[in-house]
Amino acid sequence: MSQEGKKLFNIIILGVSFMFIFTAFQSCGNIAQTVITNLNNTDFHGSGYTSMSIIYGVLSASNLISPSLVAIVGPQFSMVISGVFYSLYIAVFIQPATWAFYTASVLIGIAAAVLWTAQGNCLTENSDENTIGRNSGIFWALLQFSLIFGNLYIYLAWQGKTHISESDRRTVFIALTVISLVGTVLFFLIRKQEDTKAPGDDDSTNEILGESSSARNKMMKAVAAFKKSITLSFTKEMLLLSVTTAYTGLVLTFFSGVYGTCIGAVNRFGSEEKSLIGLSGIFIGVGEILGGGIFGLLSKKSRSGRNPVVMLGILVHFIAFYLIFFNMPNDAPIAPMEGTDQVAYMIPSKEVAMLCSFLLGLGDSCFNTQLLSILGFLYSEDSAPAFAIFKFVQERPSGEGFPLCPCLQSALSHPDCLVAGKPHWNRGFSMEEPRASGAA
Repeated sequence: MSQEGKKLFNIIILGVSFMFIFTAFQSCGNIAQTVITNLNNTDFHGSGYTSMSIIYGVLSASNLISPSLVAIVGPQFSMVISGVFYSLYIAVFIQPATWAFYTASVLIGIAAAVLWTAQGNCLTENSDENTIGRNSGIFWALLQFSLIFGNLYIYLAWQGKTHISESDRRTVFIALTVISLVGTVLFFLIRKQEDTKAPGDDDSTNEILGESSSARNKMMKAVAAFKKSITLSFTKEMLLLSVTTAYTGLVLTFFSGVYGTCIGAVNRFGSEEKSLIGLSGIFIGVGEILGGGIFGLLSKKSRSGRNPVVMLGILVHFIAFYLIFFNMPNDAPIAPMEGTDQVAYMIPSKEVAMLCSFLLGLGDSCFNTQLLSILGFLYSEDSAPAFAIFKFVQERPSGEGFPLCPCLQSALSHPDCLVAGKPHWNRGFSMEEPRASGAA
């Protein structure tokens, strides 16, 4: 197999591995609060919103040290270890205990920071300036298949059910744990790239993350990676990109932990309300995959740069949030197990709810595919620190957003805030003229 073929193979394996792990984790996140609501009459007293807040808060903070951890352990083994912790978090729901639930939330937050830092490094190592757009699209599309498979099972298994039994819960989470472990094992198939670093290229990511038999050298590389993260945090390019990055984190909070819960609480959807949580996740996934595939395949053919794709994302989310505002009752995020009979500004419509799910996914792919692409292009020599900063900025709004979930729906459903940030977003994605990689 040619060197280019090996790189493409690695990107596909990377995407498929993430697809399996996040089939399990995102499905878990979508149904966690609904499942926990059904456990409130037992000894379990956890909160899905609090758990997600812990996860994303710890994830954000851990991104400060994740480049150093990846430097010591190596990107491939870092992803394997992180995958194990994802599986442990999901397994907690098989026999829930409050202490184990929150402990696992802390551990998976650290694991997620390491996982995404290593992913960014792997994506960049297997791409160049001509293939980074394509590879970002391929990875994103494969990753988002995770939303379809897990939620399809939930939709079919929970159709017509208004209460989630212990047997149903255990069956779902045992299956999700196994799926996550399969994705973890697949990381071992990623092939190590030959070292093509030019002599004297001391600042490259390959040196920072390269293997070394010397424990001292590894520690020096870990310190260098940490210092590089701090330096990159204050560059003009990274500060401009942080506006859009923070927004994607807030949207992630909404559709991964809030919107599905809202749909499952609307009694006017009838006996399908719980299964519609899974169907909503499927439509989000379809939007993500469609966006990732189109923007990845057309990345080399587009002469207009990244701005049109980002503008499409703004428009799509603008429409989605207004429709959600009109369709979803305001008390849906905090409705009791019995659900809510309230009406917003229109009679709740299943069709509109699913359309909004699709638009949320499509708009999210517009932003994230372009962010991954431009980070890989601008920081090809410093990919691990750059992607760590990206996840730090992205997950901080998520960590702060989940405790505010009861009021987050109403806040996000006023899309006027999208217009206010538009000039900054356009500036951030205008930085694609030819320049030396490894921007500082």
